[in-house]
Amino acid sequence: MFASPIIVAPMAGGTTTPELALAARRAGAFAFAAGGYRTAASLAEHLAPLRAAGGGFGVNLFVPRTAPLNPADAAALARYRTELAAGAERLGAELPADLPGPADPKAQDFWEEKLDLLLGDPVPLVSFTFGLAPDSVVAALHAKGTQVVASVTSVAEAVAAAGTGVDALVVQHSNAGGHSAAFLPGASQGAPGIVELVAEVRDAVGLPLVGAGGIGDAATAKAVLAAGAEAVQLGTAVLRSDESGARALHKDALADPAYTATAVTRAFTGRAARALVNDFVRRHSASAPHAYPEVHFLTGPLRAAAAACGDRESLNLWAGTAWQKAAAGPVEGIVKGFLDGL
Repeated sequence: MFASPIIVAPMAGGTTTPELALAARRAGAFAFAAGGYRTAASLAEHLAPLRAAGGGFGVNLFVPRTAPLNPADAAALARYRTELAAGAERLGAELPADLPGPADPKAQDFWEEKLDLLLGDPVPLVSFTFGLAPDSVVAALHAKGTQVVASVTSVAEAVAAAGTGVDALVVQHSNAGGHSAAFLPGASQGAPGIVELVAEVRDAVGLPLVGAGGIGDAATAKAVLAAGAEAVQLGTAVLRSDESGARALHKDALADPAYTATAVTRAFTGRAARALVNDFVRRHSASAPHAYPEVHFLTGPLRAAAAACGDRESLNLWAGTAWQKAAAGPVEGIVKGFLDGL
């Protein structure tokens, strides 16, 4: 269903640009647009070049949390605000006085508006991460001719996702850079490796699978395909590409031998995400609450100030475990290198 064994991941926050998606597709990969952190109007603009180019592509959306924070997490969030104050002052950033409530469209990542857009002007494929889209949403997209994909991190999540009627699964290992797709408690622990996790899910469900997480070279990609995946998804592997919208600070950090490890942290957004270990990760990982998207909004001004002044040690440097293999240059060469090695 993806027309290629290589997929270039939808990376939110400006990393996945239309130029990246189109260049990847020209090189023979299946391309995605990243719908996360966008309004419906911004998403429509983001999609326009892909629609104009014709052919297949996907769009990824975040499934929002609808319940308010429980009292323990709310109290931890208040403590975290106090903890961040000194760092914000050092950077000249002001922490927001109020955060969007769970019913605020911004906290919902403009979910309803973006669904209306994709139902009114359908695209070939929509994928969901951070949770399961309701069965009614899956059915509505199917009625428009759109295929639907769910992101999962374990066998239990795969079985739950298959029950909603989706057409395929992205099986994400915890080696992946950026945010975990996990939506069941503890699910992101996964199997010992991406090959094993794909094999476990392959035994449990009959849907087409995409392997993701820590895939830094063609040999790993080939092993994931042999384990039962129809395709593999590249994220960190293309972060340093010319067409990537990642900050220069981020791209440079991925190539800097001063960074020697990654860690899964909630420090930047309140949701588990893998990043290069810098001062911010070391200082705040132990105390960061489980509060997404509240922490994301809380640290937003701090991260923006860090980027503006070139402070890599206070920036969210998302990276999968194979980050040291990420190459610079045109994404065409990166994609073709994987394809030639399969």
